[in-house]
Amino acid sequence: MKATLIAALTGVVITVAASTPPPTAHAQPSKTTIDDYMAKAMHGTDLPGLSVVVTHRDRVVHAAGYGQDSAGAPITADTPMRIASVSKSFTAMAVMTLVEDGRIALDDPVADQLPGFTMADSRHTGVTVRHLLNQTSGFSDTTIDITALEQSSSLAEYTSALGSASLAADPGTHYEYCNVNYDVAARLVEVASGRPFGEYLKDRVFGPLGMSRSTVSSQEIAPADGYNSVFGAWLSRHELPAFLDSSGAGGVITTAADMGKWLISQTGNGARLVSPEGLRTMHRSSTVDDYAMGWMPEQGPDGVQLLVHPGNLFTYTAVQAVVPSTGYGYAVLANSASLSDDTYSILTGLVELSQGGQPEDVGGGRQLFELVLGLIALVAVGLGVLGVWRSRGWARRRAGTAPWRVALRLVPLLLPSAVFVAYPDLIELLMNGRTVTWSQLTYFAIPLTITLLVAALAGTTTAIARLVNLRSVSTSI
Repeated sequence: MKATLIAALTGVVITVAASTPPPTAHAQPSKTTIDDYMAKAMHGTDLPGLSVVVTHRDRVVHAAGYGQDSAGAPITADTPMRIASVSKSFTAMAVMTLVEDGRIALDDPVADQLPGFTMADSRHTGVTVRHLLNQTSGFSDTTIDITALEQSSSLAEYTSALGSASLAADPGTHYEYCNVNYDVAARLVEVASGRPFGEYLKDRVFGPLGMSRSTVSSQEIAPADGYNSVFGAWLSRHELPAFLDSSGAGGVITTAADMGKWLISQTGNGARLVSPEGLRTMHRSSTVDDYAMGWMPEQGPDGVQLLVHPGNLFTYTAVQAVVPSTGYGYAVLANSASLSDDTYSILTGLVELSQGGQPEDVGGGRQLFELVLGLIALVAVGLGVLGVWRSRGWARRRAGTAPWRVALRLVPLLLPSAVFVAYPDLIELLMNGRTVTWSQLTYFAIPLTITLLVAALAGTTTAIARLVNLRSVSTSI
């Protein structure tokens, strides 16, 4: 799933050519230059582990790992990481190979090509494959029970579970990011190819590129546990289940070294998976929104035009980008997740290095934000203790006061509890309706969750203490 709070990237509408780009005017950054930058980035962000790769046209400029995994082993370019929603570009590629093979029609209804795909909303018959990949199908977390879908044990079961769901908009008229689009696309790949999604990816995408350490099955390659930041300290956590093995929305497990081969292919170099026109189609924004097919246009340093896609899971984060005008590609993979995602900032610095610039220092935002949250939690504890301690005096002063006046004075104390109860709904509102569960909020958002819980307990405990003492005082009068 998820997702994180800052996964959404904005951009500008561009049309990207997949042909070989002209030579860049800047010298390529050396491995030493990249390592020096990454050493500063690791120090500034204090991330437990990272792997990165930089490519240019048909070669890998540098691929390396930094930090360590949860077992204490050094991170290398070959350390498997979950890349979450970065997986969507791989799913789009699998679909496009079948489009060019004539086994999937991009602009024909999904219902005509995928037996078992039905919804309670009759408009679903107008959803095309292009709509799925452009995220303009009308699928929405607000009208689909995402939590129920995640209980499915296969893509076939997942697709069948959509039978009672409805659309939030007419197909092709509105963009809304929804993982369901890409899981349905993965099921379509299975039906069109007659093979399991993971097997097809391995044969037609990973295999031809030489991505031998890539899969969509944790049974084949299991990454080490990732980390969450808890008030500045990194805590190793078991992954929270969200994506099926074989998920088209976020199931890929890969390495920085393998991502280098993928990025080379995305600039039109190396092994060719689809035609140049097929690549351009995947990189081209829809007529409704900037989002293309597993890629988003973005303006980078000095106005350079990038194609990017982030991935934010519960204990992993990642981001990839290509610069069609120069042939550069970049990927940053982290074995951690928090309220602040530093992978994009690190990637931006790598882009700037390849343009001959000097990137700014990265990091510090997460530490400062969590320090503030920690201080708020401590203040809440202090106020709660003080409130309970002074509650008897408060009760004496309020003895004989009208009940409604007492209730009004208790309202501010109970507001944190009201906020905490509504916490998932408030976060969903901030994330434009994306489904957020309590379990998810105990992962990447755990410092905020703890702070809100402490404030709620402090306020509620003080209110209870005041009421108990008020009753005691009133009885004794």
